[in-house]
Amino acid sequence: MRKKTIKDVAKEANVSIATVSRILNQTSKGYSEKTKKHVLETMEKMGYSPNAVARSLISRQTRTIGVLFPEISGMVSSEMLHGIEAVANTFGHSVIVCNTNSDQAKTLKYLRILEEKQVEGVIFTSKVLTKEYEKMVRQMNVPFVVLASESEVEDVPHVKVDDELASYEATKFLIEHGHKHIGMLSGNGDDPIAGKPRIDGFKRALKEAKLPCRDTQIAQNNGFYFENGHLAFSKLMASHPETTAVFASSDELAMSAVSAALEYGKRVPDDLSIIGYDNTKLAKMAVPKLTVVSQELESLGRKAAEMLYREIHTGERSPSLTAQHNIVKRDSVKPLSS
Repeated sequence: MRKKTIKDVAKEANVSIATVSRILNQTSKGYSEKTKKHVLETMEKMGYSPNAVARSLISRQTRTIGVLFPEISGMVSSEMLHGIEAVANTFGHSVIVCNTNSDQAKTLKYLRILEEKQVEGVIFTSKVLTKEYEKMVRQMNVPFVVLASESEVEDVPHVKVDDELASYEATKFLIEHGHKHIGMLSGNGDDPIAGKPRIDGFKRALKEAKLPCRDTQIAQNNGFYFENGHLAFSKLMASHPETTAVFASSDELAMSAVSAALEYGKRVPDDLSIIGYDNTKLAKMAVPKLTVVSQELESLGRKAAEMLYREIHTGERSPSLTAQHNIVKRDSVKPLSS
């Protein structure tokens, strides 16, 4: 059976195609409430479903935004997406989610797809929006906001916490609880967002307190996920078995450390204190529940989306925003004196 079109609706309702189009796009002029009711009832009777692509061609609005994540299966991405979708939903918009795997070629491919889909804006998360993407950003000519990262492309704002300061305060928290032999679990130390700044904050706190600060106290692995934590923890224990506290630069690394510590006969927090970073749902599900630096991930997603929609609807670009972080005290850190 041939799919019904806007022309069929107009013919059946005995109105012009233009009138049907105005009603579909919620234009306030050019028809009465009686006509609107009649047309909508005709659509329902005919089983007509408006074609979103056709409507976008008429209104020049697709009512969609694109979001690029380096990894969509992780808790961090999931919780930020909740915030983004909540804001998009209030504007009646859909979200196209792209998993880039931190691959430049794949990222460019997705940006081209989003351009073809005529999205009205893009949120670029967790990786630096480098100069390599600038040509595509200019070509798309839609608002961009970078979330939980920074941008090398001029005029693209970002929203993120101060990772160096957050890590400094996490390490200082352990020091204030009497710990002097402190190690760190990190992903790639060259990562300009979750790697180097968090390592720098860790080092600053130790040096300020005049505590040992050797490179071997920082155990790195390729990623910030659970599977990366066990090897990093083993490296730390092999170099520094005297360690009494660990700062893990993600919740998943912290969870992995809690698990691996048992293999070394260490109980958390009685023998080893651990503080994580992110405050994902995992932190509350852990045993013991993780003390963490909280990024308020859902709130970050909301703020990024609000900045994007402000520019979409007003043309006004928001300034970059440094979001607040805080330490959430739970059960995985214990004063050494106790």
